[in-house]
Order: sequence, then structure tokens, then C-alpha cells
Amino acid sequence: MATDKPARRPRAETPKGFRDYFGTEVTERKAMLDAIAGVYHRYGFDPLETSAVETVEALGKFLPDVDRPNEGVFAWQDEDADWLALRYDLTAPLARVAAQYRNDLPSPYRRFAMGPVWRNEKPGPGRFRQFYQCDADTVGSASVAADAEICAMLADALEVVGIPRGDYVVKVNNRKVLNGILNVVGLLDNHSPESREKERGIALRAIDKFDKFGATGVRELLTTGRKDQSGDFTPGAGLNEEYADIILSFLSGRKQDNAATLSHLKGFINNTVLGTEGIEELEMMADLLAAQGYGPDRIVIDPGVVRGLGYYTGPVFEAELTFQITDEKGRPRNFGSVAGGGRYDGLVERFLGKGQPMPATGISIGVDRLLAALRAKGRGAADTAGPVVVTVMDRDRMADYMGMVGKLRQAGIRAEVYLGNPKNFGNQLKYADKRKSPIAVIQGGNEAAEGKVILKDLILGAKIAENATLEEWKDRPAQVLVDLADLVAEVRKMLAQ
Repeated sequence: MATDKPARRPRAETPKGFRDYFGTEVTERKAMLDAIAGVYHRYGFDPLETSAVETVEALGKFLPDVDRPNEGVFAWQDEDADWLALRYDLTAPLARVAAQYRNDLPSPYRRFAMGPVWRNEKPGPGRFRQFYQCDADTVGSASVAADAEICAMLADALEVVGIPRGDYVVKVNNRKVLNGILNVVGLLDNHSPESREKERGIALRAIDKFDKFGATGVRELLTTGRKDQSGDFTPGAGLNEEYADIILSFLSGRKQDNAATLSHLKGFINNTVLGTEGIEELEMMADLLAAQGYGPDRIVIDPGVVRGLGYYTGPVFEAELTFQITDEKGRPRNFGSVAGGGRYDGLVERFLGKGQPMPATGISIGVDRLLAALRAKGRGAADTAGPVVVTVMDRDRMADYMGMVGKLRQAGIRAEVYLGNPKNFGNQLKYADKRKSPIAVIQGGNEAAEGKVILKDLILGAKIAENATLEEWKDRPAQVLVDLADLVAEVRKMLAQ
């Protein structure tokens, strides 16, 4: 007679491409986002939280190489036959909100949003399928003053979290200028609409890899195609060498200041309508930023900025951290990009129909990358000390210990009572160390009878155990006996030290 097999024990492991965030990471992230939110609030932006789930139709097909509903996103078919998906960014949900509530929202509508997004992509080192973004957008204004304001606000946000001037640069370009160049090399004319869009997409993705692959790699992608070290082949855009040279010269066109860069770029666009319009918008942005004190030490015109998403229609921007770090092989390299965005005038119009334009522009900060940059520079975003731990010497006196922790909490001091097995006091101190607790509160029967309590400075104690001198020990003992009535005041004094 067959017997039922016991159910397999579930594996205790994080799904591939995902990660868990623990106390210090969550605390640092919240502190950083709170600081950024303060900047956004000062600029007049309001917070918005949208659903994590959208219809695939609402999200649109704007991720690179997306051909099917569930490619690039985590999607499923609902019982009413609609395809639903986890949001892949915070911009597409905003476009839906702007259209859905257009009669209720002010115009322009300025909002910021922070939260996780999901992309069904191949994970790799430092590349996860779930990650946090921090966005700010203006919907309903066609003025490049809105784009300039976004760039200025991004610079302020980087500085307020601890990236000083000189360690970052906000780079600005314009998709209209890029389209003017593509027109010059024949990628927007003399082709069917389907062929033009495909070739244009290949060219833009190639240009976007300029920082990663260099001139040689981008030349291959613009012409016959590129084979990487693994042997994978990426088809090229089919341009001849002459046209590839034009694009590469354009990408290398950043000069000593914004005026010189713009003058250089004008020589590439051959007075094309789109290209000329893009140059004029960049000139206006540079003037508006300079009037507010944002010069090329913070914000620069850089023709190498493309941005990979397909919905950008005008100015595009990218924040790059310019300081060096050491990679996993011990080689120095620049940290790179932590934020990007641009103008996407057609995204909201998808919901409203042709003839009902709703211009928009915005920026998105990669939260995890910015946090990693702050850690690399030794600029932790928050105080991550653990709670004061009230130890338990006698389980029958738990009410006394709870009374102590209650007083500490009422005074605004982070504190907890040890809730494990109190039999081994050494384990309680090990627990406090693991919690990164600054102080342990100890009261045995003798101390209780005298109305006293012992405060053990765990931070100083750890330092003394490593390399303390006798003078340091005498000057500031790591353990003191104080009156129970002075518990709160004495704990505050020790925390201040």
C-alpha cells in the first residue's frame, strides 16, 4: 500500500535577483529619502503613492527590447482577461494618474514618489529585479523652465544627502538634437515607419553605451554589429563608416563650457528643424540655470547623454558621481550614474488621445546606487545605533524592568527589555552587542534594594577591550552605579558622550 510522501521542506533562500534589507540599510535609506523629500517639498512638489500593480496596457512597451506583455516586466493574466504587471518604474503610473484625475489635479501638477519597482531582467552582480526609485516630475508644463528646475533640484538633492559639489555633475542633452543627428545620417528619412523605428532604437541604444563600450564598441553597434567576450552578437544599425564617424564626433563634443559645447553641436545638425529646436532648448536651459547660480561646476551640456527608455521626447539628464572607487578586482574606476530622467511629452497623451497634449518632465534617482555611493565615501546617511537594552537578572521582577524601559521610551530614548532566556547573563550582553546597543542597564537584587542601577557603556567597553590605557579607564569608567531616580538623566549623559 502506497504511503503519502511528506511535503518537501521549503528552501529558506531569497529568490534569484531579489534581496532582503535589514535594520541599518532600511534606516539609512529612510534618512536619505527624508532628506531628499525635504528638497522636493521646498520646491513645491507634493508626495504621491500609486499602486504597485498596473495594467500592461497602461505601462506601455517602453523597456528596451520588449515584444511581449510579460517580457521585461512581471506580468500575469487576470481572471477578466486583462494583463496586469508590477510597475517597472514610477513614471508610467504617474502618466496614468495624471490622465485619470486630470480634472481634479492642479495644472501643472508637481509630484514626487518613492518606492520599489520591479523588472524581469537577468540579474547579475549589483543588478536586482527589485530596487527602489525616488522620482520627481512636473506634468502639464511645456516650458523648458520645468526641465531646468528639475536639474537644479537634483543637484540640491545630491548635496543635501552628502555628495559635495565637485563629486557630481548633472549632464544634460536633448533627444531632439539626437534625432537631428540621426536625420543627418539618414535614420529618420527614406525608410518605412517600422524600419525607421527599429533602426533608430538600435542607434540610440548604441549611443547610450558610449561610456561603457567606448568609441570602438559604439562604432561596431552603429555599423555591422558587436560580439562581446561571451560570444553573444548584437546586430548593428547598418550605418556606413562615414555616418558612424559623424555620430562619434557628436558624442565627443563636450567642450570647456556650455556655450562652447552648444556652438560645436550646431555644426552637426545641418539646420534640421528638430535639431535646431533642441539646441535652442538647451541654450535656454543653460541661461535659466546660470541665472539661479547653477554653473558648469554642477550642471553641464553633454551630447553623450541619451537615456535608454523610449518615451523621452526632449531634454534628457543624468547625474554622474565623479569620484573614484575600487572595483572587485582592485582597479580604480569612477562610480558613475545614480539618476536620470527627461521630458516625455507623449506619455500622458496615450491615455487622452491624439490632440490632447499633456507635456511632462521628471527625474528618477536610483536609491540603492546612491546609498552605495554614500557608503563608499564613508558618509552614512543615519545614526544606526541600536537601542538601550535593559537586562533581566530576575524574571520574577519583569514588571520592574518594564517600568525602567517605559521611562526611557517616554523620554524619547530608544530602549528594549531583553526577552530571551535570562538564565545566562553573558548571552544577554552578547545580544546587546549584536544589536549594536550603546548601553546595557543592569539591576540585580542588591542594586534594587538600594534603589540603584548599573549602566554599562558597551561602546566604551569595546574600545577599552581593544586598546585602552589605564588613564582612559580611570577618567571614564565603562560601568557606573547611579540612582534609579536618575536613570533617564544618566543614560542621556552617557549617550551624549
